[in-house]
Amino acid sequence: MAQRYALMITPADATDTRTDYSETFTPVDVAAPALSVGELSTQRGDGVFESIGVIDGHPNEVEAHVQRLAHSARLCDLPAPNLAQWRQAVAVAAAQAPEGEGVVKLILSRGVENGPAPTAWVTASTAPDYTRVRREGVRVVTLDRGYDLGAGERAPWLLLGAKTLSYAVNMAALREAHRRGADDAIFVTRDGDVLEAPTASLIIRSGDEFITTAPSAGILHGTTQLAVFEYLEAQGLRTRYATLSTADLMGADAAWLVSSIRLAVAITAIDGEPLASDAALTAELNTFLLSPR
Repeated sequence: MAQRYALMITPADATDTRTDYSETFTPVDVAAPALSVGELSTQRGDGVFESIGVIDGHPNEVEAHVQRLAHSARLCDLPAPNLAQWRQAVAVAAAQAPEGEGVVKLILSRGVENGPAPTAWVTASTAPDYTRVRREGVRVVTLDRGYDLGAGERAPWLLLGAKTLSYAVNMAALREAHRRGADDAIFVTRDGDVLEAPTASLIIRSGDEFITTAPSAGILHGTTQLAVFEYLEAQGLRTRYATLSTADLMGADAAWLVSSIRLAVAITAIDGEPLASDAALTAELNTFLLSPR
C-alpha cells in the first residue's frame, strides 16, 4: 500500500469532553522517521490497531472500528482511548485518502518504555487492488491454532479477541498456506472447531442460513461480518452465530472470507477439496461493501 498521509495523536483522556481535538493532531512527513528508538512497545507488538476501508474519502464502519479499538485496549490494559478524538482523527485522515479505495489505519501502542503516555497515530494510504480475488475467490487450508474453545476464558493473557500489533503468527499462517498451494488459511482448534482466517472473518451458507463462528470462541468480532449480516437480514435472509466444526465448513453450500479492505471473497477450495461458490451473491455483497455507509 502506498502510504500518503500520517497523523500523530497526543492521546486525550477518555473523560475529556471537548468538541475539537485538532490541536492534538500533528501531521508528519510519511517519508521521515517519526518514532524514537525507545518505542519498544511497538517493536514488541504491545499495542492495538484497526484498518478502516475508505471509499472515495468516506470511511466505513467507523463506530464499529473505534469501539473495537477500545475493546482491544481494555484487553491489553492500555489507557482507554478517547473515542471522540479518534473519530475526528479518522475523519481528518480519510479526507486525505485517495479517490477510489483507501485504508485508514489506527494504531495505539503502550509508547516509550516507562514513558508517560501511549503512542498513537493514524495513516491513510491507497488500498491494494483486490478486484481479481473478489471475482475469482481463494483456496484455503485449515491450520491448527493449538488451543481449544475454552482457552480465552481460561487464559485471558493470550489476548484472544484483541486486534494486537503482534501479527507474526497470522503472517506465518499465510506463508504456510502458500507453501501448501493455497491462498489463505482458516484457523481451527485442536478439537476441530472452526475459528477465523488470519486477517478475515468466515461466513458459511448452510441451506437458507448464513452462519459465522460465535465471538465467544475467542476470535476477533469482524466489523465487515457485522455489516454483511445486517445487509443479509435486510434482504430477509437468516443469520446466526454458532460453534462450527470442520465438517460444517467442508459441507457448506458456500463460504466467504470477509474483511474491511479485501471485502468479500468466495472460498473455492478447502484443503484441496473444491467448494461451490455463488458468484452472483459475492458480487452483490461487494457492491454493498463498496458503497459509502
